[in-house]
Amino acid sequence: MIKNIPQTNYLLKSLSTGNIFEDSGWILEAPGEDKPTLIRAIYEKQQLELKDDSYGIYKFADWLPVKKMLNDSASPITYKSKGLAKKLGLSNLYITFSGYWPEKGAMMKSCSFKETEAYVVCARMENMNKKTLVVASAGNTSRSFAKVCSDNNIPLLLCVPEDYINTLWFDEPLNDCVKLIVTRTGSDYFDAIHLSNIVSQFEGFIPEGGAKNIGRRDGMGTTVLSAATTIGRIPDYYFQAVGSGTGAISAWEANLRLIEDGRYGDHKMKLMVSQNTPFIPLYDAWKAGSREIFPMDDKHARAQVEQVVAKVLTNRKPNYPICGGLFDALTDTDGDVLIASNEDAHKAAAIFEETEGIDIHPAAAIATATLISAANEKDLDKDAVIMLNITGGGEERFMNDNVLFFLKPSLVFDIDPDPVEVRSKLKRLF
Repeated sequence: MIKNIPQTNYLLKSLSTGNIFEDSGWILEAPGEDKPTLIRAIYEKQQLELKDDSYGIYKFADWLPVKKMLNDSASPITYKSKGLAKKLGLSNLYITFSGYWPEKGAMMKSCSFKETEAYVVCARMENMNKKTLVVASAGNTSRSFAKVCSDNNIPLLLCVPEDYINTLWFDEPLNDCVKLIVTRTGSDYFDAIHLSNIVSQFEGFIPEGGAKNIGRRDGMGTTVLSAATTIGRIPDYYFQAVGSGTGAISAWEANLRLIEDGRYGDHKMKLMVSQNTPFIPLYDAWKAGSREIFPMDDKHARAQVEQVVAKVLTNRKPNYPICGGLFDALTDTDGDVLIASNEDAHKAAAIFEETEGIDIHPAAAIATATLISAANEKDLDKDAVIMLNITGGGEERFMNDNVLFFLKPSLVFDIDPDPVEVRSKLKRLF
């Protein structure tokens, strides 16, 4: 049964012009503006009033653009590290964990912090006349949205590269309201996004919106809200691996709200974001001082994607140059972009499991690897308050605890599909 919570009161703000306007529907862009910009929610409640844990992710509802509360959500958990902190010589290392770890109270069945987006985006939806939500993903996002939409009977169409569908596993069969289409073998996340953009133009479909959706960003920002409310202050450093950069943008925005709250400090945590070599477009642009991502040859980019262990980090068009995007977040926080190899990630994952007691996703291992490197190279004050955002974990534990069901694709499309063909096949599917 869906519980009721008071509808959150907020306005929207263009980060390019500062214009303030109401959220009169599924708004993803500032109306009447040409310059690419993110919009941001300005919440009526300046101070965050936490609800109890029974509300799941909606314990942070004061700062979430939600109209209702969906079933079975879970919140990120934050705890002070002992094992990893001791190994690295850090006295104030805090781990924010999103995944499946029952002993710690972490109960995200998709084992990923992408659940934080899905439960907020879908709770923002209202009066959509049963339009089908369209989501593109390299795996974790699709798994999270599929679970949330299946549990709450929300029509969903997933667009995923065919090579990544082994990530679409669940502990029970999905509701028929969730359907999957894929781009054929050899494609990547960029190709799935292209397919989703085609579908979103058709009547009856609505794009989820990615970083442009305030629900997605503010949902992911709950990782920082979890950390700050647990620690009692804003961290000094924030470590996370990034693909699109949306998680780090979300962290920055949550930080700004906590400053306005007034009870958690007035400083900005240094964003330390990381990528998996050799696919490092964000690193290359940042180190060159460029606001723009350098052009990438399709064939070369796909070859690089094939080489990385953390596939979810391989977004060819990240939210970096846009006003209010990752470039602005890194600049405002004096942040940095770091890199780690597959070997670094494997070692870091082993160290994390040995010292903390749970398996973690490859993307989280990339972030952990860069933290290990920074600590070993004495780039961090050993007494600084550090937040390590473990964006996914407990997958091996979950798989051992449950019988798994896999979502199968209904349609397979070429890498660059003909829109007419896509429309025709979708009509038959729906």
